[in-house]
Amino acid sequence: MDFLMALSTDVGIRKKINQDSLCLKAARTDKGNVLMAIVCDGMGGLSSGELASATVIRRFDKWFESELPTLIGNKNFIEQLPMIWDKIIQQLNLEIEAYGKRSNIQLGTTLTAMLVFDSQYLVAHVGDSRAYHIDGKKLMCITKDQTLVQREVDQGRLTAVAALTDPRRSVLLQCIGASKTVVPAMYTGKVKMGDVYLLCSDGFRHEIKENEIIDSFSSGSIDSEKKIYDNISHLISLNIKRKEQDNISAIVFKVV
Repeated sequence: MDFLMALSTDVGIRKKINQDSLCLKAARTDKGNVLMAIVCDGMGGLSSGELASATVIRRFDKWFESELPTLIGNKNFIEQLPMIWDKIIQQLNLEIEAYGKRSNIQLGTTLTAMLVFDSQYLVAHVGDSRAYHIDGKKLMCITKDQTLVQREVDQGRLTAVAALTDPRRSVLLQCIGASKTVVPAMYTGKVKMGDVYLLCSDGFRHEIKENEIIDSFSSGSIDSEKKIYDNISHLISLNIKRKEQDNISAIVFKVV
């Protein structure tokens, strides 16, 4: 199992600072190839959101480089990973919260992190960045937004269609650094050859349609990393033309 992969990000048309942070790493091991992809969206309404998102990325990057090589040899590595990542997230939440108190600022970030190894994946999720699985002509959202609007939909007080344009759609129920407690959602699944996965900040998905994502990233439409990058860039350009206000970021990888 190997990967074709690419990422791109843009500050967008309104903000002066890109508060999104991304990480995409792959490694060959004697136990098989491993990939880690992460999207963090620093909270747009909070100061220093870019610091919060970058702090989370740096911690997971360090874990991939210094701790993963030892862990990956464990027989039950994938089963142990949710507990390992939860511990990291709890530590980050305390660290960022403490920094904010010392500096008298508010800062926080979403997290959507995915690790693929041994034909399995784990996604750790906090906030409203998303992970998608593209299988053939199907676009399936792996994660569920942790937002006020999604809770209203779940409880039957708002329709899914109305939620798309609800002015409260960016109000988060939790984020790393600005919530007293954080409970990350964990999602697991199997991967197979030809599968495509997309991780993105909310700014990437507001102004484009599902069929545009499928057309750009269906397995047959991406046969190289350059093609993946070009197609991400094309969708980012579409978002900008359609006046998306937020930072715009995406990671795409294909299992080959």
